[in-house]
Amino acid sequence: MRNFFAGLAKLVTGANARWVGCAPDVRQRVYFANHTSNLDALVIWASLPPPVRELTRPVAARDYWTKNKLRLYIANKIFNAVLIERKRPTTHDNPLADMLDALGDRHSLIIFPEGGRQAGTEMAPFKGGLFHLAKDRTDLEFVPVLIENLNRILPKGEFLPVPLLGGVSFGAPIKLEAGEPKVSFLERAENAVKELQKT
Repeated sequence: MRNFFAGLAKLVTGANARWVGCAPDVRQRVYFANHTSNLDALVIWASLPPPVRELTRPVAARDYWTKNKLRLYIANKIFNAVLIERKRPTTHDNPLADMLDALGDRHSLIIFPEGGRQAGTEMAPFKGGLFHLAKDRTDLEFVPVLIENLNRILPKGEFLPVPLLGGVSFGAPIKLEAGEPKVSFLERAENAVKELQKT
């Protein structure tokens, strides 16, 4: 069923994966991307080779994916997604703790540091969660990912996709440098995604 969904995502979006800064690998990584469509997590996940895909878990908004039984089934059984509280996090319901727990010692994550989908092509400033994740897991590679055209394939509020070609580009991994401030790291991460537009 997972392979079926991966194939369907590629067929519907026509998304081609470009590995311009690294090669696919089963090592633990955090893939962080711009966010423009409900298809984003599915398309990144589907773009990974099967051995990498099996170890990679999209991070998704719990309020969206628990709205009905079908969404919840897809999130849990197909994506093995990490469902987090994005609107009212607490010390007992902490997205960072959930992500760290989901990583464990073998899984990778797909995250969207902007927090929510953006209507246009401009990215919103990255939220601090990416920095805290990098600070707590200095052993991991953080891979920038640029998603192109998916906001036009499945515009916000639409149910059926429009036939256009999408693209997913994977860039060179970054890590938090010793003593690097949050603002500096987040700016560097944003730029790493934006730079992929030029490749």
